[in-house]
Amino acid sequence: MMNFSFLSVFGALFMIFCGLWSFISYYKHLLNSLLSLEFMMLGVFWLLSLQLSTVGSEIYFSLFFLTLAVCEGALGLSLLVLIVRSHGNDYFKSFNFLEC
Repeated sequence: MMNFSFLSVFGALFMIFCGLWSFISYYKHLLNSLLSLEFMMLGVFWLLSLQLSTVGSEIYFSLFFLTLAVCEGALGLSLLVLIVRSHGNDYFKSFNFLEC
């Protein structure tokens, strides 16, 4: 019979690989890319908190990681709003990164 910790680690790794697959496959919209990056960060957070809980070290490191992931998500959404306001949509094909 499978151990619960093995299933939890396998679930976290599955989340990371599904997020990576969606980041590679669905690159048409910027919002899809941001959501897949956040899904990967959630999987990494889950794996990190499982690892830190089994080792018994500081759990505050996982809270620090979660804070950085939230800041990264807020920055991504603010860039998305800026791009939609300036270009009208979030298609990667409709805007050029080199223009001011």
